[in-house]
Amino acid sequence: MITNLLVANRGEIARRVFRTCRELGIATTAVHSDPDAGAPHVREADAAVRLPGAAPADTYLRADLLVRAALAAGADGVHPGYGFLSESADFARAVLDAGLVWVGPPPAAIAAMGSKTAAKRLMAEAGVPVLGALTEPVEADLPLLVKAAAGGGGRGMRVVRSLADLPGELAAARAEAAKAFGSDEVFCERYLPAGRHVEVQLLADAHGTVWAVGDRDCSLQRRHQKVIEEAPAPGLPPEVRAELHAAARAAARAIGYTGAGTAEFLLAGDGRFFFLEMNTRLQVEHPVTEAVTGLDLVALQLAVAEGAELPPDPPAPGGHAIEARLYAEDPARDWQPATGTLHRFELTLPYQEFTCVEAGSGTGLRLDSGVESGSEISPHYDAMLAKVIAWGPTRAAAARRLADALARARVHGPATNRELLVRALRHPAFLAADLHTGFLAEHAADLTAPDTKGVDRAALAAALADAAGRRGALPSGWRNLPSQPQLKRYRAEDGTEAAVRYRHTRTGLLAEDHPDVELVEAAPDRVVLSEGGLRRTYRVARYGDRVHVDTPAGGTALTALPRFPEPVVRTDPGALLAPMPGTVVRVAAAVGDTVAAGRPLLVLEAMKMEHRVVAPVDGTLVELRATPGRQVETGTLLAVVRPTEA
Repeated sequence: MITNLLVANRGEIARRVFRTCRELGIATTAVHSDPDAGAPHVREADAAVRLPGAAPADTYLRADLLVRAALAAGADGVHPGYGFLSESADFARAVLDAGLVWVGPPPAAIAAMGSKTAAKRLMAEAGVPVLGALTEPVEADLPLLVKAAAGGGGRGMRVVRSLADLPGELAAARAEAAKAFGSDEVFCERYLPAGRHVEVQLLADAHGTVWAVGDRDCSLQRRHQKVIEEAPAPGLPPEVRAELHAAARAAARAIGYTGAGTAEFLLAGDGRFFFLEMNTRLQVEHPVTEAVTGLDLVALQLAVAEGAELPPDPPAPGGHAIEARLYAEDPARDWQPATGTLHRFELTLPYQEFTCVEAGSGTGLRLDSGVESGSEISPHYDAMLAKVIAWGPTRAAAARRLADALARARVHGPATNRELLVRALRHPAFLAADLHTGFLAEHAADLTAPDTKGVDRAALAAALADAAGRRGALPSGWRNLPSQPQLKRYRAEDGTEAAVRYRHTRTGLLAEDHPDVELVEAAPDRVVLSEGGLRRTYRVARYGDRVHVDTPAGGTALTALPRFPEPVVRTDPGALLAPMPGTVVRVAAAVGDTVAAGRPLLVLEAMKMEHRVVAPVDGTLVELRATPGRQVETGTLLAVVRPTEA
């Protein structure tokens, strides 16, 4: 039996495993890098071991340090979580060689699925449909998808629409794959832009039982990384679902699989499906399967690792569950990740933390998060803040409950994708289950359009709350009496700006640009406005020049601007500044090169994602301050392109 479990991971997955361990009476050990020393997962564990350093390569990716930490803490089992070394056969062997229980599949099964190209060959031999790897792509194969053979999560993945672009994209994919997975092997396959990403949750024991624990649709993705997932996959004909589950079980049996895993497939519009890969670990999106089955997949992982035998069949699913991944990133700026202090993080509706939500649970909401109010969002790790999961008796009910919970949440700090998630969950195409992997790109205009009126009203509430804080509580009613108007200016995250002009009167304030809006109440943290007889309450919080305004319909983040803009230093139109803190991983041009607008000049890595910095204009690269390995802060000058004279 496992009595003390070390989780070789961080954040929400470490907390998720610890939650089940507490229920089972298993002691817990955490590991942490230096930036994570004060993280929630460290505080919640019974013991914690420091991994000196900050970068994953020096900490969470060091198998030797993790095994040493387990032995030092007296742990007798290791759970890898997901990401990092969770799919490393070498790490699994090292754990077993140290006499510890490995909570995962056998190293041989991990190795069999470790290379996507080898896995495709193995699955084809087992009779599972696959999209064959293309060794010499031709025009008829376009568009292509370049993929890393040794890992997933969107790393080392590129869509190629022209054969002329293929050599450059192959080189970029190899470099990214080598850095992320230690192998530069990549391959090409046909890209189906209208396909759906559907997967089957597997659970197998060492006694020959293999469960297909339902399916999930994970088609809503950005940069080939999942954003919204749901179970069961909507709209699957019964015969297709049965074939998918049978193919997944065949894949598991072909490699002698045990433990939890996921077989991922690409579903074409005509109902055909093709094996993509098998993730030999617990998936990020496992909560939606738990929500519709009532199972605790972590508890089952531990039971299988201890040698338990599964019942013949899993429970039948009930209802529908949807998960949204809340990221610290700006969808309107090419998903640029954001860092800084998360001042406030509150899910305001009743919810259960990490616990399965199911029919009759009362709330139908679950939060899996590795952060809390006051957490620092670091550039060293993934940008995901939390997963919010909703269960409902129907898909529509789950979507409505999840959208409402996200809209009402108070998330103060770095930019997030919260508004995009809410809009996606309420979008007619999503509600009609018109799903495919290009969904977010296809509907980007709807999902990221500026909310001018929302910003305007939020700015008004922010200005009145600020005035209330300066002058004390304001009585209701605005009267048009002569006075010099005050001016406050704000800028929203999408670049929208709003100016508020108001006058102080004996009985309150007059907002010059909002004659139809009546002030009902104003305090430094709360403003009530009435417009056309309809009252709305705005909750306001300020952190320096950042102001967050929340309503039941959603939140707006504003930056307070000076009344009279300060003189600014003019920047050369060809200057390239770092858009975020990160590390230069590749340079694709040299001083003196003639470059066209849009040509990639260098690549920054931040929060486990790569970001291309491209030439802003046609011209000549006259200055390059970026070198591989250099760490840069936001606003650092990276390069200068001298525009071509007309």
